[in-house]
Amino acid sequence: MTVHLVGAGPGDPDLLTVRAANLIRRADAVVYDRLVDQAVIELAPPGAELICVGKTPGAPSPSQDEINAILIDRGRRFEHVVRLKGGDPFVFGRGGEEASALREADVATEVVPGVTSAVAAPAAAGIPVTLRGVSSGFTVVTAHQDPSSDRWLNWDALAQAGTTLVILMGAARTEQIADRLRAGGMADDTPVAVISAATTPRQRIDRTDLAGLRHLRVASPATIVVGAVAAADVLALSELSAADALTSLGAAP
Repeated sequence: MTVHLVGAGPGDPDLLTVRAANLIRRADAVVYDRLVDQAVIELAPPGAELICVGKTPGAPSPSQDEINAILIDRGRRFEHVVRLKGGDPFVFGRGGEEASALREADVATEVVPGVTSAVAAPAAAGIPVTLRGVSSGFTVVTAHQDPSSDRWLNWDALAQAGTTLVILMGAARTEQIADRLRAGGMADDTPVAVISAATTPRQRIDRTDLAGLRHLRVASPATIVVGAVAAADVLALSELSAADALTSLGAAP
């Protein structure tokens, strides 16, 4: 008897891992989040128990304690339970809390990594989060907590890092994000790209700068990319050489 904490990927069902698909196909129960694509859920065999525990903004949703209790109960009753989470279960998905609760209850647990939107969304928009001569690293943060507070993150350090910043769960906080990064010393003209509903047919890409981000209204789910690479679209460079592309971003070819 095992509960498998499975990453469902960034949105497109084709980006589900082979391991994840195989586990879903033989699951006795699937406990899934709201943003998991229906095509992924439908991989479950006939008769499998399907339980939606997704949190919907402004609507009653199961608490994390209630979700943990469901997982423990099903993990004790069924041979294979799949806890299906968007992206990767250990990237802002509370998978760590669920794994700890299961282990404390002596329920066998496996973690199956998934493709996180932190890298999939920029890639789908033609944005490399690292690019030689432009950005040698990237940082992934969540804006779920209010960016106007330094309790969770050092926004001044993020503003001055000089590498790519990828922000998840920030669709409703674009004004606060922009204000906090600008207050930390990041230039107003720093390129920004916002990818909504990444890898799905509804994908939308908005390009602006840090000053413009303050006024941008974004649909959730969204991934915000801040930094020089956000001005790039390597998928649209068919008429440019690699050297021209790098030069346009201020990098040496």
